[in-house]
This record gives sequence, structure tokens and C-alpha cells, in this order.
Amino acid sequence: MKKEILCMEIITHHILSMYVFLNLKQAGDNMSPFFRKRTKKKKQESIPTIPDSEMIKSNQDKFISANLEENMSKINAIFQNDMDFSNRRFKLFGTIPASLICLKSLVSNEIIDRDIIKPLQELSLPKGSDNVGTDFILEQVLYYSDTKIIENYSKLLQSLTLGKTIVFIEGISKALEFDAVQIDKRSIEQPETERVVIGPRDGFIEQIITNIGLIRYRLPVPEFRIEQTEVGTRSHTKVAICYLDDIANPTLVQEVKNRIDAVEIDSILDAGYLEQFIQDNPWSPFPQVLNTERPDKTIANILEGRVAILVDGSPFALIVPATFHQFYQTNEDYNVRWLISSFIRIIRFIALVFSLTFSSFYVTALSFHPELIPASFVVAASSGRQGVPFPVFVEVLIMEIAMEILREASVRMPQQIGGALSIVGVLVVGQAAVQAGFVSPITVFIIALSTIGSFATPSYNAANAFRMLRFCLVILAGIFGLLGLAIGIIIVLNHMVSLRSYGVPYMAPIAPVNLKALKDAIIRAPLDWLKERPKTLNPQNTKRVGKRVKEKAENNFVEEGRGGEDET
Repeated sequence: MKKEILCMEIITHHILSMYVFLNLKQAGDNMSPFFRKRTKKKKQESIPTIPDSEMIKSNQDKFISANLEENMSKINAIFQNDMDFSNRRFKLFGTIPASLICLKSLVSNEIIDRDIIKPLQELSLPKGSDNVGTDFILEQVLYYSDTKIIENYSKLLQSLTLGKTIVFIEGISKALEFDAVQIDKRSIEQPETERVVIGPRDGFIEQIITNIGLIRYRLPVPEFRIEQTEVGTRSHTKVAICYLDDIANPTLVQEVKNRIDAVEIDSILDAGYLEQFIQDNPWSPFPQVLNTERPDKTIANILEGRVAILVDGSPFALIVPATFHQFYQTNEDYNVRWLISSFIRIIRFIALVFSLTFSSFYVTALSFHPELIPASFVVAASSGRQGVPFPVFVEVLIMEIAMEILREASVRMPQQIGGALSIVGVLVVGQAAVQAGFVSPITVFIIALSTIGSFATPSYNAANAFRMLRFCLVILAGIFGLLGLAIGIIIVLNHMVSLRSYGVPYMAPIAPVNLKALKDAIIRAPLDWLKERPKTLNPQNTKRVGKRVKEKAENNFVEEGRGGEDET
């Protein structure tokens, strides 16, 4: 027995040593603020680049012709089989042949008819002029604001597929581009994933311009910067980088730009695609980029000195850098009194720890160390397990898997029957399993508490990470007992401490300890105590709350009240 224990200790020591060494090496690579080594140059050179559209590449050196029919024949050869391709012929000034092309599924017909075709057809050609140029049309004829001039077919094809409207004019070797894009969008509603009792009810939608407007509405300052870039060689997805010029660290902003520019993929369909490319450690189960559907939460992080990233087609904003305590906080914490919000935060943190370790501790206590719990509880649990054919470890593992299956099924099912499925799964299946002697009542109770505790985590990504780690701890506890549970918790904590998000320690301000910043970590101190922005972000302007004027206001109120009494 002593030899087995000694061998187990040696194996555990080697495992922990290797893990600490790997994490220290990773932490050393991330020591420079807001900088991370992506891959070695040799590996980057061997990776082939993602090919761009061959049609756009082949037309880069081809310029638009002054012959209208030649231009239209080339365009028709590409789009003639597309049902949403529209070709509208008309006479410019009643004499010059012209043609308007667009993709009907992406444009507003009302804008095209009223602001583009109508003024071009109604006006007559100026006297003494046989032909006109694009400058005359843009400056004296059209009153549509968003207009550009295109000279080559590569830019023309790219603009046309993005929903722009193109006008060819006979005798002019250029084309006019009009931004008449109009895509159906859903209304602005409260986010489904981040509901609040007290707070704003609006949330982001899939259109990036609307999302920028929601931020601009609450942040009307000239220092607010929105820099646009494109990601995806095929999709050309618009990405907006949002920050405050006088607060955000320029090094952080540049690092965000560099990581986004380094992304090589054919399409970005959601913000989650981009998140996986710009995070520091893709092998970690913990999210290192905060995503949110709430404009108020996005603005609060921008005001602290963080950078927000908006992706066209996604209702989620990505916020970097992210620290662990942000994932169990909500924006509602700042809308209520500090005592209430601090109490709720502590409850969330307890539920988080509870959901991670409760089921594995239950396996440890009943299987290896019953002396850790009161004897009456051991007797009750043992009597409840009479007739159960499985050991505690297998029983808990089966129930955890069953609970995850029920959770996933209720999420993926239609909303009308998802609630009924969860009720049936919890009540009917659970009760039937207990009565059949398949599991014990105490095990069902333990798993139910662990599952409910995971629901208290506001961030879906962080909750998923703890759901996965709960299985790992149960397996370690079932094999090694309390020693395995301790090893698992040490590995998880060590990994979290070694993580960095854009140079910021993931566990800040707990590790490294910053006593001033702890006022807004596990608890939420009064707003007038939170005078400075997080120092880990290295903001240019650290002050965010002025001096307290409550006492002065109270004195003025008392003096005015006394004055009124004296006058009466």
C-alpha cells in the first residue's frame, strides 16, 4: 500500500512539474504588454495563402471601356444567369444611352428610381455641349450623396456584389457607383442571452451600421474612433474597431489591428470566427475575448480603455482585453445600489465554484473519504443508494452526461416545445430513474444543484468552460479521490493564472493582487469610490470619477431650508 501511494505521489509530482513548466513558458512568451508571438517565420512561409476570387484577380488590369455595349456584354456574361441581376436601360438627358446595373436583392428600388434615374432622365443636355463628363454629373445633376467613380472591372465587380449600384454612360470610360444598399433587418429588441431587470432594453442586430449608431447615440464625443477593415478573401466582411482616442492605449489598438489583419480565411460569417483567430491561447477552455449583445456594456468597456470589435452580420461585439471577473458580472450590477449588486456578485461567484466542484467532492466523500462529512449524512446517503448497481463515480458520470444531453436538447428544440422537454426530462425521467433503482435520490439532488449553479454564470462561453471542466474533476476524483480533486483544482487555477489577454493577466486584479482594483471585482463598491480606470489596461487617462460633491450639495440644501424657515 505504501509503495502504491509513493508511486502515485511521484507520478503526480512529475505531472505538476511538466504542467507548471509549460505554463511558465507560455507566460514568458506573453510578458511584453499587448504583444504575442503568433508563429515562427519559417512556419508562416510554408503556409499557403488563401486564394482570392479568381474573377476579381483576372480583371484587375482591365479598365472600363467608353463603349456601353462592350461593357454590358462583359457584365452580362458574368451575371446573366443570376435571378436578382437587374439591367435598366435609359437615356441620359434624353439623348445619351446609359445603363444601370444592380443586384435587386441588396438594393432599394425606391432610392434608385427617385434619387438616381429620375434626375438623370429629367434634365436636358446643356446648350453647346455634345457630351458630358462624370464631374458634371456628380456636381450639377445628381443630388445623391454617397457616389464614387470606378475605373477598372475588378473594383466594379467587388462593389456590385456588395450591393452597390453601377451606372455606365456611353462615351465615358468610367462608371458611377451609388450606395443604395438596403437589406431587410430585424427590429432592435432586448438581447435573449443577456436579459436584465433594470437597464436598457436595446441590443445589437446583424447590421453593423445600426450597431455603430447604437454606440454613437450613447457616446457623442469626437474622440470616439471607428476604424473599418475587411476580413475574408471571399466574403469581404466589414469589421469595425471602436475605441476612445484619448483613453485607449495606442499599443493595444495597434495590436488589435495587427491580429485582425493577420487573419487569412475565405469568409467570416460571425464574430465567433474572428474571436478564435485573435485570442491569445486557442487551446484554453476559458474565453479570452468578451462578447456581448448589449450596447451599454460595450460602451462601459470602451470607457475603461478597452477596444470593441463589431463584425457585419453578427449581433455580438467582441471586447478585448478580457479578464476572468468580467464573465460573471453584468451591466445591471451598476444600475442598482452597491450593497445589492455586491451581494448578487458574491452569490454568482459561490454558484460558480459550487457548480465546478460539488459533484466531484460528492464522489470523493462517499467513495474515498467518508470521514470528511458528518456520519448522519453518510448513513442517509448510503441507505439511499441501496439497490443502485453502479458505484458513485459511474453513477455521477452517467447523470452528468444525461443532464448535458437534456440541456443540449432543450436548447436545440423549437421554443414552443423546448420548455416542455426540460420539464419532462427533469421530473419524469429523473423520478423514473430513482424509482427503478438506476440512481439514488441524493445523486439526482447533487447533480441538480450543480447544474442550477452553472446557470448563474451570465456568460455562456464561461459557463461552457466550467461544464467541461466539471467532467474532468469528476474523473480525477473518481480515480484518485481527494488527491485527484486537489490536483485538478490546482491545474485549473495554475492555467487561469498563466493566461493573458492582450498582455493583461487573466486573473487580474486577484493575481497579481491590486487592492484598489478589488473594489470592482468580487464586490462592487459605490460608484464614487471607483475613481480610476483599470491600471492593467495602461489607459492614457486614468481618471473617470471626479471629487465627491455630496457634502457640499447637502450643506447648500440645509442652508436654503433654514433660510426659508427664517423668512416665514
